[in-house]
Amino acid sequence: MASASYHISNLLEKMTSSDKDFRFMATNDLMTELQKDSIKLDDDSERKVVRMILKLLEDKNGEVQNLAVKCLGPLVSKVKEYQVETIVDTLCTNMLSDKEQLRDISSIGLKTVIGELPPASSGSALAASVCKKITGRLTSAIAKQEDVSVQLEALDIMADMLCRQGGLLVNFHPSILSCLLPQLTSPRLAVRKRTIMALGHLVMSCGNLVFIDLIEHLLSELGRNDNMSTTRTYIQCTAAISRQAGHRIGEYLEKIIPLVVKFCNVDDDELREYCIQAFESFVRRCPKEVYAHVPAVISICLRYLTYDPNYNFDDEDEDDNAMDAEQNDEDYQGSDDEYSDDDDMSWKVRRAAAKCLDAVVSTRHEMLPEFYRSVSPALVCRFKEREENVKADVFHAYLSLLKQTRPAQSWLTDPDAMEQGDTPLTMLQSQVAIIVKALHKQLKEKSVKTRQCCFNMLTELVNVLPGALTQHIPVLVPGIIFSLNDKSSSSNLKIDALACLHVIMVTHPARAFHAHVPALVPPVVACVGDPFYKITSEALLVTQQLVKVIRPLDGPPESFDPSPYIDDLFGCTVRRLKAADIDQEVKERAISCMGQIICNLGDRLPAELHGTLLIFLERLKNEITRLTTVKALTLIAGSPLKIDLRPVLPDAIPILASFLRKNQRALKLCTLAALDILLRNYSSAVTPAMVDAVLAELPPLISEGDMHVSQMALSFLSTLAVTHPSLLGQLSGGNILAQLIALVRSPLLQGGALAAMLDFYQALVSTDTPGLGYMDLLRMLTGPVYSQSAALPHKQAYCSIAKCVAALTRARPAEGPAVVGQFIQDVKNSRSTDSIRLLALLSLGEVGHHVDLSGQPELKTVILDAFSSSSEEVKSAASYALGSIAVGNLPEYLPFVLQEISSSKRQYLLLHSLKEIISSASVSGLKPYVESVWTLLLKHCECQEEGTRNVVAECLGKLTLINPETLLPRLKGYLLSGSSYARSSVVTAVKFTISDQPQPIDPLLKNCIGDFLKTLEDPDLNVRRVALVTFNSAAHNKPSLIRELLDSVLPQLYNETKVRKELIREVEMGPFKHTVDDGLDLRKAAFECMYTLLDSCLDRIDIFTFLNHVEDGLKDHYDIKMLTFLMLARLSSLCPSAVLQRLDRLVEPLRATCTTKVKANSVKQEFEKQDELKRSAMRAVVALLTIPEAEKSPLMSEFQSQISSNQELAAIFESIQRDSTSANMESMDTS
Repeated sequence: MASASYHISNLLEKMTSSDKDFRFMATNDLMTELQKDSIKLDDDSERKVVRMILKLLEDKNGEVQNLAVKCLGPLVSKVKEYQVETIVDTLCTNMLSDKEQLRDISSIGLKTVIGELPPASSGSALAASVCKKITGRLTSAIAKQEDVSVQLEALDIMADMLCRQGGLLVNFHPSILSCLLPQLTSPRLAVRKRTIMALGHLVMSCGNLVFIDLIEHLLSELGRNDNMSTTRTYIQCTAAISRQAGHRIGEYLEKIIPLVVKFCNVDDDELREYCIQAFESFVRRCPKEVYAHVPAVISICLRYLTYDPNYNFDDEDEDDNAMDAEQNDEDYQGSDDEYSDDDDMSWKVRRAAAKCLDAVVSTRHEMLPEFYRSVSPALVCRFKEREENVKADVFHAYLSLLKQTRPAQSWLTDPDAMEQGDTPLTMLQSQVAIIVKALHKQLKEKSVKTRQCCFNMLTELVNVLPGALTQHIPVLVPGIIFSLNDKSSSSNLKIDALACLHVIMVTHPARAFHAHVPALVPPVVACVGDPFYKITSEALLVTQQLVKVIRPLDGPPESFDPSPYIDDLFGCTVRRLKAADIDQEVKERAISCMGQIICNLGDRLPAELHGTLLIFLERLKNEITRLTTVKALTLIAGSPLKIDLRPVLPDAIPILASFLRKNQRALKLCTLAALDILLRNYSSAVTPAMVDAVLAELPPLISEGDMHVSQMALSFLSTLAVTHPSLLGQLSGGNILAQLIALVRSPLLQGGALAAMLDFYQALVSTDTPGLGYMDLLRMLTGPVYSQSAALPHKQAYCSIAKCVAALTRARPAEGPAVVGQFIQDVKNSRSTDSIRLLALLSLGEVGHHVDLSGQPELKTVILDAFSSSSEEVKSAASYALGSIAVGNLPEYLPFVLQEISSSKRQYLLLHSLKEIISSASVSGLKPYVESVWTLLLKHCECQEEGTRNVVAECLGKLTLINPETLLPRLKGYLLSGSSYARSSVVTAVKFTISDQPQPIDPLLKNCIGDFLKTLEDPDLNVRRVALVTFNSAAHNKPSLIRELLDSVLPQLYNETKVRKELIREVEMGPFKHTVDDGLDLRKAAFECMYTLLDSCLDRIDIFTFLNHVEDGLKDHYDIKMLTFLMLARLSSLCPSAVLQRLDRLVEPLRATCTTKVKANSVKQEFEKQDELKRSAMRAVVALLTIPEAEKSPLMSEFQSQISSNQELAAIFESIQRDSTSANMESMDTS
């Protein structure tokens, strides 16, 4: 430490030197010392350093002064508090000095000090005391209106401090406000402007009383309206407050908006601009309160969007502008003479109007049809705007409208929704012609910015309505070509033009472009040769699409002749393909483009083909380009032109085989797809040696670790069994079969991988390979179960084996009866273990599903006997087997099952068999039995046992799908049943009629689902709960069913989120009393519905009512808290402005959860529960903090400092923040 002090005293000595270079170097060295973490200063050194730095701030040399200011930053965090106060005092005094240079340097110093203070949320005492000190001095400097430059600096520093440390100055807020308000009438505009900035930062953290004072002051001044200049300032100030603290100003809008509307009609362009900007901030920041005023705002914006008193559009087409001209004449007579073009401010008014419309369109999704009626035509009309900045904003507003229309939600593209006439999409469709007409003129404009806007518009339009421009392509293509050929076009413009052309080609039929190919090919080829890699890369994408246009391979043969263009397209691509020293993106796209050329035009390029394939072979060997090349080869191999790949196969297939052992998953998948298609289309050229190379790499790929790769490997093997059956002999006893058998036993095998496995077994048994016949394979599959060496760990494994057995039996029907007989004996045999019975029953079911087993006389009795087994799994396997066998022969087995249900005691199992029959049998097969099944089910829908009722409900629901016209009204009739069990069965049945695919029942269901949901008012708890579950299913799978009913259903849904005292009872358990809440399941179901609605029907919900109930849920039971924390996180990203308005009320319950302590003598589960709650609450807090202004809320920043001061909470908070940032990075990688 002594050495550091000695070194510093040396530096201080040099700082007093008369040579400015010495002073400069010494200050620089001091700066370096101060930045070291290890430095510790004693009191004496501190005092000397501080005094010296402050002295150097008054140095004659500017560079020394600048360095001294920079030293203040690290110095503040190294010295004691009273020294920081000395620094601040001196700086404040110097700010009021007469010397301008000293004032400037001191104000920079103060900003540096404020910037270095720890943030308000850390709860540091230093920051608080420094800020209080500065505040007193600044307010007096601002209040004295002697020197404007001092005032400006003081206001600037005040704004900076309020922004960073506003929460610490709560006690000073009233005095700051009273000092700032008079400055709004300052004669200097710069002072007013900075005062507005300071007030904007003040309202983020001030208390409610200060905020009310400020708003009352603004309202009374606006009401008085003394002179135009101050009125403008007050309107600007109101807009600034709304931008910074929109969630607080909402309740005053009723008073503010009429005043702003009034000032819009005053003939003062600047005032109009500020008024419209104020509207924009209200629309963005106070969505709920501004709702009633949106129509008025739109009409004002539409009026001023065309406000151009200085210009007459008569020289353009008359019909478009007749209306505008009339309107201009009425409103603005006589104003023409007073204007000259230089002081024309009207463009600012038009720009503000366009931006405000943009805000309205972006935030009011529910008004889309209205926007297409009024706003869309007006914006299109203004594409001809003469001021370039305004035009860009008009385009941007229209882009926002298109983005809002893009059918992201499933309900927008829903067939039912489309039938309702004027949907936004159909309205946009009807306006495409006017849009194209307006854009057509703009595409030939000189301005690069305008043309870029046009291309963005067309791209977005085509994304929203694919195929909409088919009629208009002749008009648009010349405009696109103009930008590609134009010498003055910037590279960005060319890239946008090419991207636009690409999107249009992808989304429109090839025929539409045939007339334009001669004009399109030369500019696109020129762009492929462009020296700038981004243009080349975009042009190669377009070339790839052009190839598909000039010779589409799908659909009927076209009369269009591609030959004149082949050489040009091939030539420009091959030059890029051969180049080794180009950007990776260009390399990849050149490979893809050449792949497309050979796929679509390979038969017209006999001479060039071989050379090009050799280049592909080179690219396969390169690690960077191999993946793209594999995809290109797959494309060529699948071409219907049968391109001759034989010359390269001997080299290519071993390289492809080697890729299978690489660690890159995408490469493995693409390679397997390529090998599969090569085997299929070029089997004669693939030699046994090539196949062996691939087979050697397959065993590690067939595993449960990656089901998709396994599926592709199995598909390859199935293809091999068809093309090279003779090569399968080597599988017996090899690794591949062992891996296959292991995969069959995996509980994860399902879906596509299972289907591929069954295909392979069928293909394999059909080859009659020695050692791999039907019985051999059967033994391999079922052997372990019979040898009883080990019971399989998971029931799913038995199901998979049974499916494989059935697949083998379908391929070899002659072997079937003997094997089925054997399985029946296994089930009957009393010495069989449960696992043998289980496998035998499941296999009987799977075989019987496809093969009629009515020839086996013992089958029925054997299965019914198995119903009495002691093992639950055997019972359920028997019930599945009975249902599945019945599907193979309905007339034989279905009446038998129905009769058993009526007479037997084992109804639950038999109903499961019936469910299997209804789920799997064909509709035509079931039709004759519907009535008898229906009657039988109704007898059981009032069963006491809930499990049985659920099975009955599923059967009823699935049966209704077979004949909805007659059965759905019947279901509806049972809602009036006196039995609550019957009502709950019927409502649950409806849940099973809803699926996420379009179905014939949908329109019928839509008409009557309201009646089923009326059971939300049912007196019985259980009926209400199942009604909520059904509602949730509809909201998740097919929101269009319930969207129109939300107005009536939501109040009932919200009603179920309330805690009911009458449902809470105490149960005595020995000496303890235990509280039971019978309404908990109901509330949980209601909150689950609310969560689902956020995803599917957000635009139909009043978000503030919704938030009220979320707030209640935050104080409810553990399960419900967990759900509402998830909702909060979701809401923070979906509607941040609404959450911000309620933030203070939401923080409190979160804080309560995080600070709750569990009693010391509680059981372990209680501690775990509380930990999980804390983590979930913290996740919600992290999500809330992603809203930009959230941390400025006083309550939130107080909670943050509480978190950082508590070690346990701080650790949880940091780990969640790390998780969320890494998750964001991953999502960016995958996108």
